[in-house]
Amino acid sequence: MKRNNNYQKYLNLRQEFDFFEYQSYKINLIDGVLKIEFSFNMSDKYFFKPKMELRLPDGIKLESTKMLNSAVFNIGMVELISYWKTACPPNIIVKPHKLDDEQAGWWKKLYFNGLGEFFYLNCIDVPIDGFVDIESCGQAAEAVKAEMNFEKVIVPVGGGKDSVVSLEILKRASVDVIPMMLNPNPARIRTIENADLKIGDSLVVNRFLDKTLLELNDKGFLNGHTPFSALLGFTNVLLSLLTGVGYIALSNENSANESTVPGTDINHQYSKSYEFERDFNFYVKKHINNSISYFSFLRPLNEIQIGLLFSRFSRHFMSFRSCNVGSKEDKWCAGCPKCLFTYLILSPFISTDRLTAIFGKNLLDDAELESVLMELSGNAKFKPFECVGTVDEVKSVIDNILKSGDGNFTGLRLLNNPRLLKLGNATKLSSLLSAFNRENNLPPEFEEILKKALNE
Repeated sequence: MKRNNNYQKYLNLRQEFDFFEYQSYKINLIDGVLKIEFSFNMSDKYFFKPKMELRLPDGIKLESTKMLNSAVFNIGMVELISYWKTACPPNIIVKPHKLDDEQAGWWKKLYFNGLGEFFYLNCIDVPIDGFVDIESCGQAAEAVKAEMNFEKVIVPVGGGKDSVVSLEILKRASVDVIPMMLNPNPARIRTIENADLKIGDSLVVNRFLDKTLLELNDKGFLNGHTPFSALLGFTNVLLSLLTGVGYIALSNENSANESTVPGTDINHQYSKSYEFERDFNFYVKKHINNSISYFSFLRPLNEIQIGLLFSRFSRHFMSFRSCNVGSKEDKWCAGCPKCLFTYLILSPFISTDRLTAIFGKNLLDDAELESVLMELSGNAKFKPFECVGTVDEVKSVIDNILKSGDGNFTGLRLLNNPRLLKLGNATKLSSLLSAFNRENNLPPEFEEILKKALNE
């Protein structure tokens, strides 16, 4: 991905727009639909009103929205990042609730690390202590003292292989799973249906961006990646409070911890990392509800192991999607890093014929993907800014293919590259398949379920 030197633009915009104000949030319950609206003000020149809507699940009666205030307020604290980044005003003013110093520091850390890719690609080199000041006023948002039900688990569904694996393993272990979708699309709906779960029993949230944001993008304001998974996290905390379900099981794997730019802390997947998961749990338990348990079910695993587990669920082969480029058309573009990485990681476990049917062609025989493969395998300046696995995982798969091919590159033109023949100390596939990362937040019963699935 190309870097653009927008540092001077950044300085100019900060001078023109000196504050960003989180003015308010509103919660209304209308005909069983919870409607949420946030109000943001950028230096009295641009105003934004993003929204969220969700229909209350059957059997849920909400007598008052007061218990939701803290969760909704914090969703707004994440939502504002998408609008603040257009001009990066040096001051953020938070009006709905007071933040203590620890909270303000927590949010600065999330903004700084969650926008690491944004700063890097725009050539904006700023320290964490110098990019923004956060002021706040009013009363602190009250934490909710509510007991949670741990007989069920909320599982966000993204439509890719990871959420397929989580849903199927938990369901087969007789866990009562409640699927969750943020902005449903065909792949997410198919994932739930193919897992023999009901869309009507799912938690569905619709998020609506303010159109002014898109207008600013068209006008040349600053743009880039934001920590979406943090928004997903706080949204699921809201759903946890609404339903009383205490477990929230994400599908982020251990590979999400690796930096995208070697030698730095810049990570496209920061809000999927274990560091953020740990910070998030601390924040939620202290400021929203101390019973909610937020964890990634797949955190102990690497992408190779997830590929193996996914290969057992063939009914999902033709329906899952992980490609951002082709997402609007519900297809694999067969030319981006996500497509090539997914193809690679599944290749040890699914036949070439079946993979060709899934992706529309044999990606390992497409020499035009060479630059993408160089990035994935660590032979470029940085990894793709996508949710892909580690360089070591990619090298391990390539090494396994090359050693089993005995020098025959029929159907493997992409791998016929001198740089790939010198992979060096690639970890053996068998070693990756037997790994289990202890750095995780899994409750013991979920760890037992995951280990049992791995050993089948």
